[in-house]
Amino acid sequence: MGEWLEVTVAEKIRWGDGVYSLRFEAPQLVFKAGQFVRVGLEIDGERVARPYSLVNAPHEPLHEIYFNVVPEGPLSPRLAQLEVGDSFQVHPSATGTMIMDRLPEHRHLWLFATGTALGPFLSILKAEEPWDSGRGCPERVVLCHSVRYAADLAYAETIQKLLERHGERLDFVPLVTREAHPGALRDRIPAALASGELERRVGLTLSPDAAHVLLCGNSAMIEEVQQLLVGRGLRRHRRREPGHITVEKYH
Repeated sequence: MGEWLEVTVAEKIRWGDGVYSLRFEAPQLVFKAGQFVRVGLEIDGERVARPYSLVNAPHEPLHEIYFNVVPEGPLSPRLAQLEVGDSFQVHPSATGTMIMDRLPEHRHLWLFATGTALGPFLSILKAEEPWDSGRGCPERVVLCHSVRYAADLAYAETIQKLLERHGERLDFVPLVTREAHPGALRDRIPAALASGELERRVGLTLSPDAAHVLLCGNSAMIEEVQQLLVGRGLRRHRRREPGHITVEKYH
């Protein structure tokens, strides 16, 4: 399983109220795009650890986690207090279901995220697998990120670079639920999917003959979207029973 790694904060980003990214070096940490690792701190003589997805692609030199502070939580408030040069711990065993080589062939890849669950999707989109035509990659990728307020739409520069690089093969749909924002849908993902507004935005139909869906974020969104998709004939993807829906839910 490997020993815990002691790593040092190389860069800290504060995206908004209680939302942060920490970047760190860990050459020993090997992972596939979309996976997560356990992150920990020694607190009162005990290691407290939680799973966090990696935002970076495997080829990037700095690893990165993106998280929101849970005020009553034992770990995230302390992670948010770390500054450049401070240390924390990372376990080198990465895991997770949202990796491209576990997915069946599909023409359209839909990525639905709420809040900081955007992280693993950025890792996937910055990697080569979704775009390498020699690997049966999708024709179109739709990234949907739902937040409460426009200020929570993090990684705008990263997303813009991805859009410029991949052109018409990549669509980005921001959803801001509690205020109007230019270019964003003002609805939750399940409602925008149920009304057809989301599909109209990108000019695609989410159907079982073409789509694979990755869901990551709050439990309510995941459950509601799954119900809608099952009603359309899509089913959960499992290794022994290929399907259309892959879920990452480690909270």
